[in-house]
Amino acid sequence: MAARAIWKGVVQIGSQRVPVKLFSAVEDRTVHFRVLDASAEDPVHQQLVDPAHDDRVVPYAEVQRGYKIDDSFVILRKEELDALVPKQSREIEVSRFVSPQKLGAEWFVRPYYLGPDGDEEAYFALARALAEEDKEGIAHWTMRNHEYSGVLREHGGYLVLITLRHADEVVARDKLPRPEGRAHSEKEAKMAEQLVSAFQGEFDPGEYKDEYRERVLEFVEAKAKGKRPRLKKPREKRSEASLSDALSKSLASIRKERHVA
Repeated sequence: MAARAIWKGVVQIGSQRVPVKLFSAVEDRTVHFRVLDASAEDPVHQQLVDPAHDDRVVPYAEVQRGYKIDDSFVILRKEELDALVPKQSREIEVSRFVSPQKLGAEWFVRPYYLGPDGDEEAYFALARALAEEDKEGIAHWTMRNHEYSGVLREHGGYLVLITLRHADEVVARDKLPRPEGRAHSEKEAKMAEQLVSAFQGEFDPGEYKDEYRERVLEFVEAKAKGKRPRLKKPREKRSEASLSDALSKSLASIRKERHVA
C-alpha cells in the first residue's frame, strides 16, 4: 500500500519556492491494550475526578486549564489559549545552511520524507545541490497549530525533513557528571580497537526488530486459539570481572565463530 501524504507545504529559500508533500518516515508499532472490567470484561473509560471533594466526577464542560505558580493557579480561558496558537502557514522557511557535523543526535526528534508536489525539476535540483555541497538547511514551519524547527537534508536523491528539539530541551554535555575510576590501560585500548574492527560490517535494517512486540503478539494469538503457551523468563546477563576480561572474552568468541564458519 502506497504511503499517503499527511501534509503539504512549500520549501522557501529566499525567493525560491519548492512545493512538497510530507510523509511520515516512522510508524508507531507499539502493542496497545484496552482496559477492561475484570468481572464483565467490558471496556471501561477514564473520568476526571475532584479528589478534594470526595472524588466527584467533573464533566468535561466544567473543566478549565490552569498553570501553577507557587501555591496558586493562573487560569487560562479557551479563547485566550486559542489566541496564542500560531497562525497557519504552508511555508517551510530555510534560514541558513550548515555542515551536517554541526548537529548531534541529541537534537533530532522525528523524520519525515518530502516528495515533490508538482515542480519535480526544482525539487530534485534542490536535493542534488544539498548533496553536492554537503550541506543541510535549518528550517522553521508551522504544522497543525504547532511551530517546528528542523533540518532539511538530502538522502538517496530525495529530501528529508527532521524535527529538532528546542534549545532548552537539550542537556549540555558539560552538565553531565564526569566519569570516575581509573583510566584504561594501553592493553585495554588496543583490545577495544580490535573489538571494533572485528565487528565492522554493513547495516542491515532487517536485523533490528521489536522482539518484545513479537513475543506479545505471538502469545496473544496462541491464547486466542485456546492454547496455553508457556512463559519463558529472559536469561540474566552476568557481569564481567573487569573490562580487560570482557574484551578478551568478546574477541575470543568472535575468533571462534569465524573459525567455525
